[in-house]
Order: sequence, then structure tokens, then C-alpha cells
Amino acid sequence: MKELSDSKKEVNPALKLALEMGPLIVFFIANNRGEKLAEMFPALAELGGPLFIATAFFMLATAIALIASWVLTRTLPLMPVVSGGVIFIFGALTLYLHDETFIKLKPTIINSLFGITLLGGLVFKKPLLKYVLGAAFELDEKGWFHLTIRWALFFFAMAIVNEVIWRNFSTDFWVAFKVWGNIPITVIFMAFQFPLINRHSLEEPDAQ
Repeated sequence: MKELSDSKKEVNPALKLALEMGPLIVFFIANNRGEKLAEMFPALAELGGPLFIATAFFMLATAIALIASWVLTRTLPLMPVVSGGVIFIFGALTLYLHDETFIKLKPTIINSLFGITLLGGLVFKKPLLKYVLGAAFELDEKGWFHLTIRWALFFFAMAIVNEVIWRNFSTDFWVAFKVWGNIPITVIFMAFQFPLINRHSLEEPDAQ
């Protein structure tokens, strides 16, 4: 899982967070203000209801974030690129077919894809998570194996959660959870992985 890069530059953590969260926040605001946006810009009304307007803004914001990431850091991390590709495909289907099901399926598809990819790597004895987090952590092989399994199961769990929410709750609730629920859950999950990371961290040799 290598990054698409060209003389990679360091990026401010706040800027990185803004690039990752920006499109989601735009999606949330556009969905909540969709009717007012349509009144202000009549052309947007042709897209349909608030979710369709939000989908168009989501796609645009994602494209801007990816371009900004490349310009500012000379790197395109693989996961945002894959996620962006799915957003463009399912967003286009949502707008073209005027069916909100496609954009709601996007998190299910992305999380399932990541989960399958991670487990597939283990089948070939390649802990792919190591290529994503290897710069942040140095773990033994057993550590990478267990951490990869946990992340794969987490992705599958989030895919199931998305299916339950969009099929049983309102669109506004689904959008709010997508923005304000997924991130805290992910942060909490990551926090619970530190005991495993500490147990399997490779100790740096003593300074001579």
C-alpha cells in the first residue's frame, strides 16, 4: 500500500485533518442547507432534494481536497484516493439515476473493500497495514498480523453499521452519523489498539 508521491513533503497535522474532514463537513452543511442553497442558486434545484445537492458538493469538495493534498504535500495517500474514486463513481450514479441509494451505499462499499483487502493480504502473508502505518509504528510480525485482523474486522463492522443506519433511519440522521459518528468511533477504536501496539513494539537499540 504505497502512497502515490513525488518528493513527499511533511504536512501540518491540522491541515491534514482539514483536508480529510473538509469534504464530510461540506456534505453535512450542504444537506442541512440544501433548500436554501437551491433558493439562492436555482440551478441547484435541478439536481433534486438536499441530499442530491449535498452529493454534488461532496464530490467537488473531495476533488479539491485531493488536489490540495497533492499541491501542498506532493503525496496522495492510497486510502483517500480509493475513497475518492468510490465517491465519484457512486456520487455520479446518485445524480445521474436520481437515486440516493448509491451515495448511501458508498461507506458500505469502501469499508468492505478495505476489510477484504487487509484480509486478502494476510492470506498471502502480507500485512498490508504495515505499509500504511509502518512510518508511525515499528511492530513485530505477530503484532502487524493481529493489528491487521482487528482493522479488517473494524471495517466490516462499520460497513454493517452503515447498512443498519441508512436502511432504518432518516437521511438526515444518516448524514449526521456519517460526519459526527464515524470519526469518534474510529478514534476510540484506535485508542483501544495501543495496548496491542505497546506489547509488540520493537525496542530501539540502546544508544552507544
